[in-house]
Amino acid sequence: MVTATGSRPTPTRPPVRRPRTVNGAPVPNVAVRGLKGVVLFLCCAVVVLPFVAVISTSLAGQEQITAAGGYVLWPQHPSFDAYAAIFRGGVVTRATLVSIGITLVGSLLSVTVVALLAYSLSRPGSWGHRPILVLVLLTMLFNAGMIPNYLLVKELGLIDSYWALILPGLASAFQVIIMRAFFLEVPREIVDAARIDGASELQILTRIMIPLSKAVIAVIGLFNAVAYWSAFFNAVLYINSTEKWPLQLVLRTYVVDNTQVGTDLPGEVVPPQQSLQMAILVVSLVPICLVYPLLQRHFAKGMVIGAVKG
Repeated sequence: MVTATGSRPTPTRPPVRRPRTVNGAPVPNVAVRGLKGVVLFLCCAVVVLPFVAVISTSLAGQEQITAAGGYVLWPQHPSFDAYAAIFRGGVVTRATLVSIGITLVGSLLSVTVVALLAYSLSRPGSWGHRPILVLVLLTMLFNAGMIPNYLLVKELGLIDSYWALILPGLASAFQVIIMRAFFLEVPREIVDAARIDGASELQILTRIMIPLSKAVIAVIGLFNAVAYWSAFFNAVLYINSTEKWPLQLVLRTYVVDNTQVGTDLPGEVVPPQQSLQMAILVVSLVPICLVYPLLQRHFAKGMVIGAVKG
């Protein structure tokens, strides 16, 4: 067909359907997405169900626990008698306070020591920084062992002392290397300008380096808090008095060793032993579960910071 102008019309082509993409990657079809959803749901269920069972068992009664074979997924008549029992007994309350104190003091001291050591090792002109750096790196390859550590703690007079739970794990060579790498990435001009203005090394650290390294400090503080809160082997080695036991050692005694939990509740209201054990386990999990979401936004950034030169 020829138009009035004498030219032939161009044939129209159907539009080309391009596959949907997200960030440059093609979107999978419905079947693949459904399969991924099922796998993700199963993985989440495997992770979540043990926590649900522990919490539900701590709230359940003896008849339901016996009928369920030891663990309950949903309590029929929830009761907080187990929590009231363990805190009224005094042992768990005292151990919780001990663990909180050790975690707070140990994490604060550990972050302080790591920051001071990392900053001193990041200054090329500091005295003896190369030999000290080599010694720090050697501790990542060689460990003295349990017996030399015990003899050292004993010679320092720290047996049956809270400091025996804090000082042996005060500084980590890996954390020092990570924070040192971050300090090295701070532009040299900032430090030189601070020195020209008359700032001392301590002022440079506290007013420049520390504010710029909040993400690294948050991650290191979280690692140390989890380590101090979860540690029980040092308490087994160094603590002789039961009133100085941290919560993890009480948890090991009552749950792993299946020791009977004593309470001060009236005889007719004694909760099941399984509920008492699960209640202690829940109490040991709550603090870290509350702290982690507060620091999670710094976690991804702090893990990779200093690892890649940019």
